[in-house]
Amino acid sequence: MNRPLIALLSGAGISTDSGMPDYRGPNGLWRRDPEAEKLVTYDYYMSDPEIRRRSWQLRRESETLRARPNAAHEAVAALERSGAPVRVLTQNVDGLHQLAGMPERKVLELHGTARSVVCTGCGARGPMADALARVEAGETDPPCLACGGILKSATVMFGEHLDPEIIGAAAAIAEACQVFVAVGTTLQVHPAAGLAGLAADHGARLIIVNAEATPYDDRADEIVREPIGTALPALLARLSG
Repeated sequence: MNRPLIALLSGAGISTDSGMPDYRGPNGLWRRDPEAEKLVTYDYYMSDPEIRRRSWQLRRESETLRARPNAAHEAVAALERSGAPVRVLTQNVDGLHQLAGMPERKVLELHGTARSVVCTGCGARGPMADALARVEAGETDPPCLACGGILKSATVMFGEHLDPEIIGAAAAIAEACQVFVAVGTTLQVHPAAGLAGLAADHGARLIIVNAEATPYDDRADEIVREPIGTALPALLARLSG
């Protein structure tokens, strides 16, 4: 008997136990400091050198590259290792699913990754750690070493379009899965949020694990409000049985 395909859409809430910030929750970064959005807004970033300098300092001080997977990430990777067909669609840019052991090919990073940089001019990519080493050495706004263009995190900033190939692949998984788990996401940011409805439209069992209500709660087959670090491992253990 074939095991059901499980698609897991993860948002910022899955990584808070790893020390990563929540953005839209009750104590989220955007609620506490609306001005912080400018640092990750493409037009501001490209037009204002001071915004770029502040952005590089924020990256330098960020816990992203130092963060480690928590129990929820480990549970997802353990489910995959058990032989269950699992695909992760993540709104996060921290790379913690892969660090926990999820194969790269089974993770779609809908909003890019903070572990790499990309040149806005020539498209050259490189490790974020190398760019941050240049900031540590005194470069306040390190340019691309290949063409001198503006470097940015390889994340999708506000005002940028998501990669249509990645979104298309995520939609195909949502349509094909038998179980769709949305964890740690408010399901307010589209097109990622719409994947939950797409999965439900195609007959998947929709499970939402989130502290706050979401716009898709009325379509969910199961809603879990308990802390993700304990609730998700228990849920996945039940699904694997």
